Amino acid sequence: MLWIFVIVMPLLIVWLAGLRYIPHNKVGVVEKMWSTSGSLAEGRILALNGEAGFQADLLRGGLHLFYFPWQYRIHKQPLVVVAESRIGYVYARDGAPLPPTQTLGHVVACNHFQDAAGFLRGAGQRGRQRAILREGVYALNLALFVVITEDQVYAGPIHEQQDSQYVDWQSELTAVGGFTPVVVGHSSSHARSAPDASAQPSGAAIAPEDTIGVVTVHDGAPIEPGEIIAPDVAAQDGRDHNYFQDPEAFLALGGRRGKQLQVLTDGTFFLNRWFATVEVHAKTLIPIGYVGVVVSYYGSRGADVTGEAFRYGEQVDAGRRGVWKRALAPGKYPLNPYAMKVELVPTVNFVLRWITGQAESHQYDKDLTSIDLITADGYEPVLPLSLVLHIDYEKAPSVIQRFGDVRRLISQTLDPILSAYFRDVAQSSHMLDLLTQREDIQRRATQELGRRFSEYDINCIAVLIGRPESKVLQGGVDPIEKLFDQLRQRRLAEEQKETYAKQEQAALRLKTLNDAQATAAKQTELTQTRIDVEVAGNRGEAQLAEARRLAERDVVRAGAESRTRELLAAADGRAKELLGEGEGRSREAVGRGEAARIAQTGLAEAAVFLQKVRAYGDSRLFALNLVSEQFAKSAQPLVPERLFVLGASGADSGAPAGGANAAAPVNANVFSQLAALLLAERAGFAAEDGARGVAELEKLAAELVERYKPSTGDKPASQA
Repeated sequence: MLWIFVIVMPLLIVWLAGLRYIPHNKVGVVEKMWSTSGSLAEGRILALNGEAGFQADLLRGGLHLFYFPWQYRIHKQPLVVVAESRIGYVYARDGAPLPPTQTLGHVVACNHFQDAAGFLRGAGQRGRQRAILREGVYALNLALFVVITEDQVYAGPIHEQQDSQYVDWQSELTAVGGFTPVVVGHSSSHARSAPDASAQPSGAAIAPEDTIGVVTVHDGAPIEPGEIIAPDVAAQDGRDHNYFQDPEAFLALGGRRGKQLQVLTDGTFFLNRWFATVEVHAKTLIPIGYVGVVVSYYGSRGADVTGEAFRYGEQVDAGRRGVWKRALAPGKYPLNPYAMKVELVPTVNFVLRWITGQAESHQYDKDLTSIDLITADGYEPVLPLSLVLHIDYEKAPSVIQRFGDVRRLISQTLDPILSAYFRDVAQSSHMLDLLTQREDIQRRATQELGRRFSEYDINCIAVLIGRPESKVLQGGVDPIEKLFDQLRQRRLAEEQKETYAKQEQAALRLKTLNDAQATAAKQTELTQTRIDVEVAGNRGEAQLAEARRLAERDVVRAGAESRTRELLAAADGRAKELLGEGEGRSREAVGRGEAARIAQTGLAEAAVFLQKVRAYGDSRLFALNLVSEQFAKSAQPLVPERLFVLGASGADSGAPAGGANAAAPVNANVFSQLAALLLAERAGFAAEDGARGVAELEKLAAELVERYKPSTGDKPASQA
């Protein structure tokens, strides 16, 4: 029995003394089951003045006396642990109720909720709290506070139907990253909304760390009517809300609930997500070659700075609501996308392609297609072309004010003007003109479109026309390709002409080169032969001079000899001439004498014949007599062995009807006619005209006698 007494008595003493032990990793929440001070007031959970119920004071680790088991119940609760770089959220079960315009309990100086009595006596409010718990270990009275961390919900000894609500809050906070701080400007922070990639130029992609945080506050007074963004909250008297990390300071400085104009830039921020949520957005990047035209949705109404001539809207100074007059230069800007919008406007030359299926990297022309045309000669080509444009950076706000953005500028103005212009050009041009006069068409289009686009603050740098293509094939053959074939053949012919000309020039140059190479190869010989030629020339000149001297001597000598011979020949010729003249005169005289003798003889014979003719009375009788005498002397037989007789009547003979021969026999033989003709030819007169013939003979005889009459005074013929 002794051993029972030894064991039971100490336990009884401990129980009677109210000794309690609390482990050092826990706290003891004291619940007083009865008290002489009575019960808690209505609506209260925690006792501050010894009332029955959960007590404000905690039991920390160790031994505690006088907590009698018949009066106190001790609830051992774990210490609240918030991990490194994590956030714990607090919910108060007791305290002053929240007003209708307040969503979170204000911050009370209570040693991070470890002083429950201080919280309640400091007018702490029940509900979710604005203050948060940073990393660390906290001894909280879990009968008053519920702590929600990433790993656990510390609900305490009170079990209620709302326990499931705490778990839901934990899930919601986990979904929005509420247990981790907000990190802006780090590669691990992902932007909730990235800029439209199609609107960004090539090479202008924003880096993952180029982010900002847009804050939405869920507590405080609402924003002013007509506003969509809460204004900046500036520091006053050295007090600042430290980028929304101090909710009490934010609200005290006039902060309002809703989306905030101020954004979070690079850094780490421990924000109460029940008080303020953060959307991570990419910074506004304006690349080189662009300006950013700001369209502000926040600010007071500003005065229009465009003047009366501009009727497309108002432009205002920076900070005002509307289109800002001055565009932003290239760079990165932490602009709130809910408060303002930035339209990128290219300020360098950029190309727009009216080519189906092609687009530049800026994607402004992704909806543009090739232009359908109808030419004057009935072709229906599709014309691809490109346009080089430039927008003055100072006029970029005016362009945005007119059209809203660059895409609408292209679709609502440039595309209709350009399409209509080239359709007009095609209707007054032939297909071949579009192929061969492209440069002229481009030049005129650049001038005309430049004039039209200048009215919209756009500079047209160049219009570039591509190769027209056929939309409709004729019998499976491209009609434009046929025109190209004709042009190719024409060009090929011209190129062949030029090729032949070049080949001819090359051949001439090759010949010159060969001559030069041959000359170079024989240069030594040429030099030697040139020297030999010069030597031979010198020798020749010497010999020529000597020969000239000898020749001059011989010429002088030959001239003397020739003169001598000439004089001798002249003397000899004169002698012979005189001798010849003498002989000629002598012969002439002899000839004259002989001629006179012959003439006298002939005249005498003629006179005899004339006398005979006169004696016969008819010259034919005389001639017949002579023929008869000659026949009598001839040895030829007079009668031929064969006789061929021709004859004709008087009418057929062709003789005249009358005349001297009218009585002649009709039939005359050939022989008689031949004899008559011979006699007439020899005598020189017609046989039928005897009297006239005799007279002529007498006249001739008289002339001959007179001509050859001897004269003693005649001179030689050479002197006549």
